[in-house]
Formats: sequence, C-alpha cells, structure tokens
Amino acid sequence: MLGWELPPHNSGGLGVACYHLSKALANEGASIDFVVPYAAPHDDIDFMNVRSATHFSPIHKFGMGAYTTDTTTVKGIPVEIPGVPSSIREVQSKYTQYIETLVETEQYDIIHAHDWLTAEAGIRAKELFDIPLVIHVHATEFDRAGGESGNPLIHEIEYQGLMMADRILAVSDITKNIIVDKYQIPAEKVEVVHNAIDTTSFDDTYVYDKRTYTYLESLKNDGYTVISAVTRLTVQKGLTHLMEGFAKATTKHEKLALLLAGDGEQRDELIRLAAKYGVSDRVIFAGFVRGKQWRDAYSVSDIFAMSSVSEPFGLTALEAAHHNTALIMTKQSGVSEVLNSIFTYDFWDTDRLANQIVAIAKSDALKNSLQENVLREYTRVSWADIAKKCLNNYSAPSHEPAFEGVYA
Repeated sequence: MLGWELPPHNSGGLGVACYHLSKALANEGASIDFVVPYAAPHDDIDFMNVRSATHFSPIHKFGMGAYTTDTTTVKGIPVEIPGVPSSIREVQSKYTQYIETLVETEQYDIIHAHDWLTAEAGIRAKELFDIPLVIHVHATEFDRAGGESGNPLIHEIEYQGLMMADRILAVSDITKNIIVDKYQIPAEKVEVVHNAIDTTSFDDTYVYDKRTYTYLESLKNDGYTVISAVTRLTVQKGLTHLMEGFAKATTKHEKLALLLAGDGEQRDELIRLAAKYGVSDRVIFAGFVRGKQWRDAYSVSDIFAMSSVSEPFGLTALEAAHHNTALIMTKQSGVSEVLNSIFTYDFWDTDRLANQIVAIAKSDALKNSLQENVLREYTRVSWADIAKKCLNNYSAPSHEPAFEGVYA
C-alpha cells in the first residue's frame, strides 16, 4: 500500500480513508506494508507494518498538501534547509527510490497506490517486477483545481498512473465519470468503491465541551442556527459560494451563524468576503482542528454544509451525520450517492443554498427529520464491504493492453 499520510499525521481525509481501508483489509486477512513519505510514530497501528520512505518529518508540517509543488522559499527566494524537503517533487523522488529498493528485497502480490502522489512509485514497482498495480483515486487534479484547469504536470502523472494501472478504484460515480470522460480510460477498468465511516473508531467517552465554542453557544441560546463546514479552505471546496449563500440567507432570517473549521490559502479571501457581505460578526474561523476540538465543531452545529465545486466523496459529511446534524451538500459531492435524507444544490446556485438554510433554520420539525433520517443512513456502507470489493479486484486484476488515448 502506497500512501501519503496516516493519522495522527494527516492533513485531511485521505489519511483517514487509508487508515480505515487498511484496517478493514487486515481484518479480512491481508498482510499490509504501508509506505508513508515521512518518519513518525504510529503507535495505535498494530494491524499493518508502517514503513517510512524518508527521514523527513510529516509533510504537512512544511505546509505541503496534496497540491503543492513550489519549492521552499524565504521572502520569495528558493532556499535549501537541512532536513526539510525543498518541494513535493523531491519527496516523491525519494519515495520512488525507496519503493525501488523495497520491491527488490520483499515479495508483494499487489501494489495499491493512492492518488497522484504515489502513482509514479507504483508504476516503477510494476515496471521492475510486473507486480499488478491498483490505482485508488480519491481525487483528481480536476477536482483539486475546482474546474477544467489545474497543474499540467499532475494531470500527466495521473494519466500515466491510470494508463499503467491493472485496475482503478474510484471513490464515487462522479470520480469514475471524470476518469472515463477526462482521461479517456475504459469504464470497465474502473470500479466504484465508496468510502465509509467506522463508528467504533470514535471515542465513546467523548462529551461535547460547550466551552470550545462559547460564543456560538451563546448565539444558539438566543435562537441562532449554526451552519458549519469542516474542510480545507481551498478553491475546490466552493467556500466563496457558501459565504455568498450564507449572506443571502441572513437577509431572510437574521439568526444564523457560520463556523469554518479548517485552514488553507483562501482564508484571507474568505475573511474579506465576510466583511464585504456584512456578516463578519456571524462567521467564526476556527482554524485547523483535530481531536476533541474537531468533534466539538460538529457537535455545535445544527447544519453541516458541503459546498464543494467537485468533491469525489466527502467523508466529513458522514462524520457530521454521526454527530446529529442536518446535511446540505452540492450535487457535485460523491457522498450524496449514498445518502438520501439530505438537501442538495448545484455549487453555483447560492439562492437555492440560501433557501435551504432558511427552511431548516425556521422549521425544527424539518431539521429534526433530516437529522434523524440521515442517522439511519450513514452507516449503510461499511469499510468491511469496501475491503471485500478491494480483495475481489486484487484477485483478478486486468492485464489488458493500455488504452491508446489522451486526457481531455
């Protein structure tokens, strides 16, 4: 298994999904070596062997996410800092070198690579020893770029990985359609395996601490409805549209507040937008949250909004459902394929978003109905089922010749 992060050293949902998928596979009898590009302890992982491809600290500590390719700079000048990778491409290069050595000394039945970050290493392992390659697509560059553009280098790496893969796993029909339509990959080569949620992984001793969001609790006591988004503040997540829709909703129903839990390059832009729309006093920026504060962000919320322009799946929606929130999400979100008791809208339709927020805020009966019904739905897809799907794909990966096409 080739991955880029695992909890507690993750910066987003990719690491969470990899953790639970690997655990479910191990429960089904798979023996897993999981390679990460950093050196750090994973004390709570005893179901697989975690290998470190480099001596670097966890990558997110250097401000590198799944999209960064810039070199490390000080005042705009590229610099080399001992022990710190200069770019994500340097990390990928060292990662691939490690995989080359690993597959020479160990025997593996399958290489399972997650996203573009590990695709080159997976391709190299297949080239060296003809090990069947499974590429697991959690997001494409089209998703991350929030549209039709994006980084051409990443597009090329994704395309090569999809072409070389014996089998492709996509986290939703939305993602499969992008793979087929944008990269011209045969549909029969792609299997949809939705993500899931492991409710047993949540700490049963957790008690919501109202002191975490004292201001929001005081607003709720005054009749306010809290809308939240727990997400990266980046273009893919459609947060400028969410801010606009929220501002429109406040013109129809005053007692609304918005909590944005997360960080990213759009933070300052969103702060300016809140000021522009005159809702700064009702928008809370919590920053990146983890652990108990992360769960508190869900617990304080009445409505969870997923405003993504393109969201391959969206695990946070299942997490929010577990914490008893009503869900509003874009039709461009893959998780909407497994949930019914939700409100949906097109990411650009801020008027519809505003109307949905107001409808829930004004009707306790509607809010309670959405919360209760989604609670019965969100566990229908299990990691155990997904693990079985993966094992079925492992047992008979396709060895068809590469499809001659180019990505759109």
